[in-house]
Amino acid sequence: MNDLEFTFDENPWEPAFDAIAPGGKLSAAHFLTLMEDQTQEQMEDALLEMESRGIMLDISDLPKAAGTGEAAVRLRREEQLVKNPNFQEALDDNDPLRLYLEELAAIPVCGDVRLLAEECTAGKTGAQEKLLNLSLSRVVEIARELTGYGVLLLDLIQEGSLGLWQAIVSFDGGNFEDRRDWFIRQSMAKLITLQARSNGVGQKLRQALEDYKAVDERLLSELGRNATMEEIAREIHMSTEETALVKNMLDSARLLNRAKTENEPDEEQSEEEQHVEDTALFQMHQRISDLLSALDDADAKLLTLRFGLEGGLPLSPEEVGRKLNLTPEEVVAREAAALAKLRSE
Repeated sequence: MNDLEFTFDENPWEPAFDAIAPGGKLSAAHFLTLMEDQTQEQMEDALLEMESRGIMLDISDLPKAAGTGEAAVRLRREEQLVKNPNFQEALDDNDPLRLYLEELAAIPVCGDVRLLAEECTAGKTGAQEKLLNLSLSRVVEIARELTGYGVLLLDLIQEGSLGLWQAIVSFDGGNFEDRRDWFIRQSMAKLITLQARSNGVGQKLRQALEDYKAVDERLLSELGRNATMEEIAREIHMSTEETALVKNMLDSARLLNRAKTENEPDEEQSEEEQHVEDTALFQMHQRISDLLSALDDADAKLLTLRFGLEGGLPLSPEEVGRKLNLTPEEVVAREAAALAKLRSE
């Protein structure tokens, strides 16, 4: 009888997950680009895998979405309403969201969250229901924080309530409040990410990434320096805020790739090849040090930060300015002057 050999292809998201420590975060925008060509079933498998590893979906770099038609009007209105502490009073009397909030306010709640959580682990009758009722207001608080990403507030609350229940029934000790908030946020983040996927955000982000990299490289060649965020934004016809989100996603992807590379050295590389690379790297660093020695310490530090010369990622003029207490314009001007000086050396 012949032995059968089975091979399993690695899922496209696994290298990204492997590079993140338990309890860490993964950019939702980067996740969408990874899952662009995957089926809905694979998407759900990946989300379950994230949950099992304790990896949080970070939606902060997803573009704000307003939908179309009546949904767009409602979404824009909700984004404005949640800024008001008494926003439900501005809703119509028969508005489903207002009716839910009124029902929630009428639920009798009592007890301490931590004590009720301990009673749940001890199996005390009724403790889970009391803890659920006591924590539903927290679901509303978090839903208000995440309004504006293309999902109606009531849908966020519904999904967050499911996450809350999951946190309660699976709780077996520890800090319940942290666990509660994690499950609520993760449930809402998954809904927002799935909605973004249905809107084609993954494909749009991938195109935006390609446009950003192409324009960044072209402007570097044309200007002789790294382009500012505003310059890149103009070229790719996006707002500065949207361009910053694309840059953050690109930086996150580079960090994940770097972490994976560091954790998985190339086993096929010979010792001789490694020695040649190490020598070349040393010579390059030596050359950079020699060049920077022609500048004063402040300008040398500025170029080091801008181009990531000490192993970090290149920083934007805005980021360098914050570190050196300079305006972005001052950073760009000093960078150009320093590079001009180096060219004359």
